[in-house]
Amino acid sequence: MPSEPVTAPSTLKHAPVWDGFVRAFHWSLVLLFGGAVVTGKVGGEWIVWHMRIGYAILALVLFRVLWGFAGGAYARWGSFLAGPSAAITFIKRLLARGPAHVIGHNPIGGWMVLVLLLLLATQGVMGLFSNDEIATTGPLYRYVSEETSVRLMSWHRQLGNVLLVLTGIHIAAVIFHVVVKKEGIVSAMFSGRKALPPDLARDAEIATQARPGRAAVGFLLLSLAIAVVVLAVNWPALTR
Repeated sequence: MPSEPVTAPSTLKHAPVWDGFVRAFHWSLVLLFGGAVVTGKVGGEWIVWHMRIGYAILALVLFRVLWGFAGGAYARWGSFLAGPSAAITFIKRLLARGPAHVIGHNPIGGWMVLVLLLLLATQGVMGLFSNDEIATTGPLYRYVSEETSVRLMSWHRQLGNVLLVLTGIHIAAVIFHVVVKKEGIVSAMFSGRKALPPDLARDAEIATQARPGRAAVGFLLLSLAIAVVVLAVNWPALTR
């Protein structure tokens, strides 16, 4: 297979790619997911914190879904949800020598993002209706039958293991891009700026030009997401 031309590091330019909301979402989710895993495994009195973290994750995921329609150029779903042919082409580039530069999420990573978000949302919603038959129930467990709530708890645990496996795959892919392909994708998620070939950097700079009011929209959507989750969690008390 012919190798793709390698772009020398000295010719790369750092261009803005990830907006502040995407970066804040990403690292907040990393911390919260880790906290959910630890508190869920420890159990006992930590289950209260496990549930609180779950509510926060639900709010974050809902915000990210909304931000996929209103966010920056490379936060939008249309920028990285590609078809099978684009995914196959990208895999060939991964197998070639040198970096496989993409401005935003690559075609494989984009679908991984969507799958993880959908599974996290499913995991969180199941937790709201779950019942462990010991001492812990989700805030909405009374709205389903006891048999259903117990089954949802079982699925909640199983899906947690699936998410751990997918997270491991995601981390392995990041390590591959950093160590093998020499792409600074981790630092880019901190700074928002990605090292790209000049033509891609130019496209990124044009696409990410500041738009007045976008930050206000972001905070509004985040507030809306939090309000929806708070309302759902407290719905039984509000409807007594």
